[in-house]
Amino acid sequence: MITVRNFDELKSLPRDKVTGKIVLFNYPFDKQMAAEGRGGEAYGEAVVYRGDGPSAAARQGAVACLIRSVGGADYRLPHTGQTTYADDAPKIPAGAVTAEDADLIVDLVRQGPVKMKLTLTPQQLPDVESYNVIGDIKGSEHPEQVIIVSGHLDSWDLGTGAIDDAAGVAVSMEAANLIQKLHLKPKRTIRVIAWMNEENGLAGSKQYGKDHEKEWSNHFAAMETDGGAGHPIGINIKGKFEIKKLLAPVLAVLQESGAGGTNFAEHIGADIEPMEKAGVPAFSPIQDSRFYFNYHHTAADTLDKIVPKELAENSAVVSVLAYALANMDQPLPR
Repeated sequence: MITVRNFDELKSLPRDKVTGKIVLFNYPFDKQMAAEGRGGEAYGEAVVYRGDGPSAAARQGAVACLIRSVGGADYRLPHTGQTTYADDAPKIPAGAVTAEDADLIVDLVRQGPVKMKLTLTPQQLPDVESYNVIGDIKGSEHPEQVIIVSGHLDSWDLGTGAIDDAAGVAVSMEAANLIQKLHLKPKRTIRVIAWMNEENGLAGSKQYGKDHEKEWSNHFAAMETDGGAGHPIGINIKGKFEIKKLLAPVLAVLQESGAGGTNFAEHIGADIEPMEKAGVPAFSPIQDSRFYFNYHHTAADTLDKIVPKELAENSAVVSVLAYALANMDQPLPR
């Protein structure tokens, strides 16, 4: 076995030092960054080792690759997720080990040669037919213009996918429910989508794109909630800066509950990415991300992690924004 901290350290090793070995990437998730409310950034920095580590190790002759789990809590639970095998490298076995075990392996390697027997059980099963679930509240004046409100149905099967992303589906459904209960009449159509297969291929998003790409000009806005159920503090926006000015009255309303902040993001949601690329303005709630990556993609992602009050707060923010977008007097700039 050999251990490295990052890609640069691996590349600096002579190929004969790596050939035939199991490589462990011991890149730690930045807990301080997450504690400051920048959990997504901390995840982005560390998750590249899960995505690209196996191919990087294989190019140097490694026979298998391990990564230190990408998450904020050290509690002997490994974290899983998608790996992308590159075309120019052999496909080698890959897995995640807990933070505690990564530290132990590093310590043992310092003391002398380490042998590991690796038993991995995942298998890629054939595709089967599955479905997005879609429901519309038809617009009273411009029914052909659509605001998407969405989350995704599937989860990694280590836990039950409560924060990733049953919460997003529940928030989206409740947003529509609140609008109906209050007998509001949106001028544009509000379309709730529970996407299928976000986690390992985005098949639901791709199929929706194939079915609707000729109608992107009529997709007024797209929203996705896929950041758990933490307290919302504002709105992420992907679009022109003028959008913030147009949303000023809505943000003033949201500020009454502490959710009036804005953040301009490069990317909002995996399932709505085809619409983002087509220029459709995209939105999501900015959620408290300090603890999300303690549970994300682990066996600890269970319903007890959901705080009902915070889930309800997210539904309120999403429904206020969705209804405001549906009733705006002018189109959003693209």
